[in-house]
Amino acid sequence: MSNTKTIKPTESELEILQTLWSKGMATVREVHEELARTKDVGYTTTLKLMQIMHEKGLVKRDDSMRTHIYQAAVNKEKTQKHLLSKMIDNLFGGSPTQLVIQALGEHKASPEEIEKIQALLDNLKKQ
Repeated sequence: MSNTKTIKPTESELEILQTLWSKGMATVREVHEELARTKDVGYTTTLKLMQIMHEKGLVKRDDSMRTHIYQAAVNKEKTQKHLLSKMIDNLFGGSPTQLVIQALGEHKASPEEIEKIQALLDNLKKQ
């Protein structure tokens, strides 16, 4: 799964990956309980999704014990970069400026976020 061009998780798979990225390793039950906090999802649905994700190479599974332990097989940052790049190309005509304008126009940034954005812009101007 080192080739980021093959990273194509669905929205549900991304939710599972977010849980695994934050926990490091987890059982299906742990992932299911995390997902159930915010949405109505059945245990068997979570199990089946994680089995499919294992087949796709999105997660690794340690089945040496009775309870299987899963962990993400894809890097969070690489996945974010890949999906963001696709989104910029597909939704914003390849324009990162349009993405930023849309994002900042629709969501109020905190003063801390604005400082980080300004620092990034200042660094980009220096290059």
